[in-house]
Formats: sequence, C-alpha cells, structure tokens
Amino acid sequence: MTNLLSSFNQSSLYITGLLLFVIYGRVLSVEPLHNMKNWNVLQDKKIWIGWAEEGDIPWCKAQTTFPFSMDKIAEILEDKANYPNVFKRIETTTMLEPDIVHIMLDMPFPIASRDYIVKYTTHLTGNDLLYQFRAVNHEKASPTKSYIRLVNAAGEWRLSPVNNNETKVTYTWNGELLGDFPDWALPRAWKTQGNEVLNWLLEATDKAINN
Repeated sequence: MTNLLSSFNQSSLYITGLLLFVIYGRVLSVEPLHNMKNWNVLQDKKIWIGWAEEGDIPWCKAQTTFPFSMDKIAEILEDKANYPNVFKRIETTTMLEPDIVHIMLDMPFPIASRDYIVKYTTHLTGNDLLYQFRAVNHEKASPTKSYIRLVNAAGEWRLSPVNNNETKVTYTWNGELLGDFPDWALPRAWKTQGNEVLNWLLEATDKAINN
C-alpha cells in the first residue's frame, strides 16, 4: 500500500508540474492543425489508421489505447533527444533550441532519406495533453543533398486519459513525402508509419516502466 501511494503521489506531482508548465511556459489555447471528419480507413484493428485530405495536404492519423497512465507516455514524448532510441527510423535528433528539433530519418531502400525541422508547442485541452509540431527554418540546419527536406512537416501527439491506468494515444501527421515518391504507394507508407510509430512508443513505455 505504501508503494502504491508513493507511486500515486509521484504521478500526481508530475501531472501538477506539467500543468503548471503548460499554463506558464507555453500557450493555453490550441491552434488546430486540421479539422477533418471524413477519414479514409486504412486499418481498423487494435491500431486504427486513416487519412483525409484538406486542400492538397494528406493528413494521416493512427490511434490506439495504451495500458499505461498518461504521465509515463508523456515522459518519453518530451525526451526528444532520446527519440532515436524509441523510434527506429530516426537516425538523429538535434536540439537546435529548447523547442526546435532537427530530425533525420533513415527510409527503407530504395527511398531517399528525409529530414525536417519542427517547433513543438504543448497544449492542454480538457483532459487531453497535446504536443503539436510545425515545420520551421533554422540557420543551424541547412538542407543537404543527401536528405529530402519535408518543408511542410506538421502534426501532433494527443494523450487522452481513459482511466488511471489507460491512455488513448493519437498520432496525426502530414503524410507528404515529397521527392519522387509515387502517389500510389503513399497509403501503404502511411499504414506502415502509423503501426511502427505507435508500436515503438508502446515498447519504449513498457520498457521504461517494467525494466
């Protein structure tokens, strides 16, 4: 019982600190990246994956429920420097500023590698915790010939508590791959990405808690 209360107190302190960080260190209102309702379903299993188009932008979404509390998942998502150890397609993450990250991706052969620079903002809407990201330019990370720069990269992580021990995790992203990637292959790439990203995050969270 003592250990249970200690764990509860630590979790409560973490959430309290996170709420203060959101209120005083970030912004209070959410600026939606998109407002799509009619999703084309790519996968309807434990991990749900779909896509919808707004203008010329293909937005993709993957969601599932983790058997962990929100604070444990948030700890991993906030540690962006450790992303290469969580998300296996990420070669490197370079923190250009506290909220600006340069991410380099190793794509499967014969697809050329991609990279992008994004600025993260943290939002609290209702009981949901959001980590939104948008592409920015930065003088410390100029484009290179070896990587195709995803100049419109954007998306969000949304953590929605189901109860004290479960969290709905939703990952939304701009599905553009640019370069000479064929349009007919995009749905397969989006489905692969949605499954990989959520499974890798699940594995990392489980490892952090149980090891």
